[in-house]
Amino acid sequence: MSKKILIPLAQGFEEAEFIGIADVLKRATQMDENLEVFIASLDEELLVKGANGISIRAEFNLGQIDSQNLDAIALPGGFEGMNNLKNNQEILQIIKNLYAQGKIVAAICASPIVLDAAGVLDGAFTCYPGCEVGLKGQRVQKAVNVNKNVITSAGPATAILFGLELVKALCGDAIYQALYEGLQVPLTR
Repeated sequence: MSKKILIPLAQGFEEAEFIGIADVLKRATQMDENLEVFIASLDEELLVKGANGISIRAEFNLGQIDSQNLDAIALPGGFEGMNNLKNNQEILQIIKNLYAQGKIVAAICASPIVLDAAGVLDGAFTCYPGCEVGLKGQRVQKAVNVNKNVITSAGPATAILFGLELVKALCGDAIYQALYEGLQVPLTR
């Protein structure tokens, strides 16, 4: 059974977070042929400039994605990127639809603000310190937090752990553990 995850790429995204998420998920596709990762820009322009001036080329634009068949969405942070995601009605609708179906909605750094704007943030979550102000729910001091089908993460240094948690949710413990070991995460403890 195919599992599809969307990583939307918005102008001003945090590069380290995007790369951490996308790299871990793309590695998982080599171990789970049923996992598909879609990296999509918000508009027709596929080359998207990040917060630190690094441009990444998306594989698709949002209009090419069949959002009705997604199993998850993972939002990179970056303050400008977060605002661009938050101001995109299609992104907000995808989040609402996935959440209502019990599917995974995930955000890192400032992007839990987008989850809040979509009305799906409730209870414990984590984010970049200070980004929790005015949000529904309560920020916890953790690298990654799982609250039912909402997965959140704190910031750039936690991106690989965030990606791994998405792999666990989509592909199971065996692939998660293989990537956890292969990426040398135990050395960071």
